[in-house]
Amino acid sequence: MATMIETEALRFAYPAEEGEELVFALRGVDLSIEKGSFVVVLGHNGSGKSTLAKTFNAVLLPAGGKVYVEGMDTLDEALLLAVRQRVGMVFQNPDNQIVANVVEEDVAFAPENLGVPTAEIRRRVDEALRAVGMDAFVTHAPHLLSGGQKQRIAIAGVIAMEPACIVLDEATAMLDPIGRQEVLSTIHRLNREKGITVVLITHHMNEAEEADRVVVMDDGLVAMDGTPEEVFVRVEELRSMGLTVPDTVDLLDRLRKDGVDVPLDALRVEDCADAVAAALRRN
Repeated sequence: MATMIETEALRFAYPAEEGEELVFALRGVDLSIEKGSFVVVLGHNGSGKSTLAKTFNAVLLPAGGKVYVEGMDTLDEALLLAVRQRVGMVFQNPDNQIVANVVEEDVAFAPENLGVPTAEIRRRVDEALRAVGMDAFVTHAPHLLSGGQKQRIAIAGVIAMEPACIVLDEATAMLDPIGRQEVLSTIHRLNREKGITVVLITHHMNEAEEADRVVVMDDGLVAMDGTPEEVFVRVEELRSMGLTVPDTVDLLDRLRKDGVDVPLDALRVEDCADAVAAALRRN
């Protein structure tokens, strides 16, 4: 498959206090993300996962190494607008991304600033709101919406730019379980139906179950990279990094430690239930 985003020996350090040495948040990250894939990036606070996300859309620029978006070097200032049009960012707090008093005006904001013709803006706004299931809220005031609805409006605003990739940086962190599920369903549908590459930065382990791939960051480096099944069977390694595992894996791990013969890679609830039922029948 074609490559959407690629990093080579990527390093990044935030400014240090006077007299203090730089501490690198990213310490040589090599990563390749395929077009059309759904990738979840996990890691404890301070692992570098959010810093990594911000380099994908040139919010942060490398202090060393490279980031390429569809082959475009993010350090090339002449390509900055093109990079940000290809990779849209959705952040943790939707209130920080909503800029208008009416939903349709908010979704139209980015295309208008890009100089998109009026008729094309109308088409994009309508399509983006349909894509996130918010087309019935065209004339609503964003501040009266729920957290999950606001985040879906923020996603619609990104979709209206017609990006090839959406990066969600802890975008479900402030939401209740219902709002979180609304957002997850939306981005999975966009990935599945429109082929949009999705990179989801999260600390909710269960959000990684349906991903194509899971990348675990630790101390500014990629510590694990594989399918959800390949990553989550490494229970003790994940715990040593200060991470939990999905509830299903935690249950299976406890059962194994009690001598019950169950597989650790039955991530989904239905698969976990089947594995436990099969073990009980054997006993």
